[in-house]
Amino acid sequence: MALSIRNRFPGTVTAVTPGAAMATVTVRLTGGQEIVAAVTREAVEDLGIAPGTDVRVLVKSTEVSLATGPVTGLSIRNRIPGTVAGITTGDAMAAVKVAVDGGELTAAVTHDAIGDLGLTAGSPVVALIKSTEVSLAT
Repeated sequence: MALSIRNRFPGTVTAVTPGAAMATVTVRLTGGQEIVAAVTREAVEDLGIAPGTDVRVLVKSTEVSLATGPVTGLSIRNRIPGTVAGITTGDAMAAVKVAVDGGELTAAVTHDAIGDLGLTAGSPVVALIKSTEVSLAT
């Protein structure tokens, strides 16, 4: 199956916290970062997800936000530090490649955000991803 999702990271499940309908799944990425996915309990059962399961973390680039300063007071659980590796701009949107431990991720942001944040190659950033926007594949 081919996917349009650009951000794909291998990792290993370290914890599963089931709820009535949803579960949170904590994954340690090969770069050492932890990322949390909020998925249905049914998906956990169907995919056989348990601690020790190898998974692939999938995140659409449109679901990645970037911060250039300390991040406090937010409910977003996934915060991955990195450095801007490159920026491809269009009239309205830009694709920002961020080098992170173990790989690279892409954030799709507005052209205005590039200027407002002062992003250039080499800029330190934190990629922010809501746990509900993280998908898992086995």
